Amino acid sequence: MSDQLNYNMEVIKVEKSRINDVDFNNLSFGKIFSDHMLICTYKNGAWNAPKIVPYQSLTLDPSTKIFHYGQAIFEGLKAYKDSNNDVFLFRPDENCKRLNISAKRMAIPELPEAYFMDGLKALLQVDKDWIPTQDGSSLYVRPFIFASGRGFHASPSDEYTFIIATAPSGPYFSGKVTVLIEEHYSRSANGGVGYAKAAGNYAGQFYPTQLAVEKGYNQVIWTDDNTHEYIEEAGAMNIFIRINDTLITSPTSDRILDGVTRKSIIDIAKSEGIPVDVRKITVSEVIEAANNGTLKEIFGAGTAAVVSPISGFGFKNKDYILPELENPYANKLKKRITDIQTNKAEDAFGWRVKV
Repeated sequence: MSDQLNYNMEVIKVEKSRINDVDFNNLSFGKIFSDHMLICTYKNGAWNAPKIVPYQSLTLDPSTKIFHYGQAIFEGLKAYKDSNNDVFLFRPDENCKRLNISAKRMAIPELPEAYFMDGLKALLQVDKDWIPTQDGSSLYVRPFIFASGRGFHASPSDEYTFIIATAPSGPYFSGKVTVLIEEHYSRSANGGVGYAKAAGNYAGQFYPTQLAVEKGYNQVIWTDDNTHEYIEEAGAMNIFIRINDTLITSPTSDRILDGVTRKSIIDIAKSEGIPVDVRKITVSEVIEAANNGTLKEIFGAGTAAVVSPISGFGFKNKDYILPELENPYANKLKKRITDIQTNKAEDAFGWRVKV
């Protein structure tokens, strides 16, 4: 794959920006969209040159294959602006790499790295003013690919569309959440597409999560598909469990997404001297730790929320409340990672990328 674009990208700007209509002090997550988007199509066996155009609706034929066979993948990352008005991304190369891992699993042609990386940077330069500076806010970036070819035949599409759209957003979650450990439904299975960021993975989560919400919980903790004995993920996030002073997280697999925030938290925790154990952990071990007082914290980790502390969980019609700690790992790790992302602290890992 090419390391850089070998042409001048076409940029078609909006006639009038919508930015003055936006209240940047009261942003919800992912509901307001910036002026422009990047678009790139795959036709006749090759990806065509990307271009930047005004954010707009798409017109699709009813036979477009995404509607019928679900070939769709996406990524999520954020852009930040520091006090000097400089723009930064956090480990975008990992998102590009994972997009193509997902593409391969879903029989979608891999995207040239330069189309992702240079295209993203060009888009952010055009919509730089849309990056919020309020605490907890950022410009959420959504790259995605979907099958845009037509036909009812059950086969991979012959055409695809790649888009990067952005949304100035406030915090994903506010406060702590309660979760229900799932005993019946599964997020993914061995040999499946759980490790890919495929759209259908999330569609399949909505119904079990809805059932948990009806019981008074905010989210679901997913367990393995075979025995439901092992903790795997928390909602759409990777999960960390602190027993005594050790932070435990499940290893990635066919079923578990290789989260960028997850791997960053592991490295930051180790640099802080926090013991990290990447291993399978059973529901029974978590229950036992809750009963004997050694369970200190559970939190989710993902791009949107960064770190989401869990205040309690339910299992087999019983609720377990986690202790209120003075200096939880969750707060310390979230601050370390967000300070790197927003250029408020030294980046000893080389993760921060200036646009």
